[in-house]
Amino acid sequence: MPIEIRDHTEGVTFEVRVQPGAKKSRILGENEGVLRLAVNAPPVDGAANETVVEFLRDVWGLRRSQIEIISGFKSRGKRILVRTFDPTMITTIQDSGIVES
Repeated sequence: MPIEIRDHTEGVTFEVRVQPGAKKSRILGENEGVLRLAVNAPPVDGAANETVVEFLRDVWGLRRSQIEIISGFKSRGKRILVRTFDPTMITTIQDSGIVES
């Protein structure tokens, strides 16, 4: 099942499931339409949230203003807003070599 992308008035949104405190930040794959991420930051004082945004920004070459978490600030399940989305971004994830196999 592909990652579920939803239209939003400012761009598109999708859900991620975050595993904080990993040895390195990486994409773990997809489960039931949700992108699974591991991040190398603890879930303390928003560190994991910031790492999620930085990691995805780097993967896709986005500016800070183009991506943000819009819900799930204190849970592992988060909704991400991308203001400049191109469907090939999902292919970029798959082809990046940062997906755990």
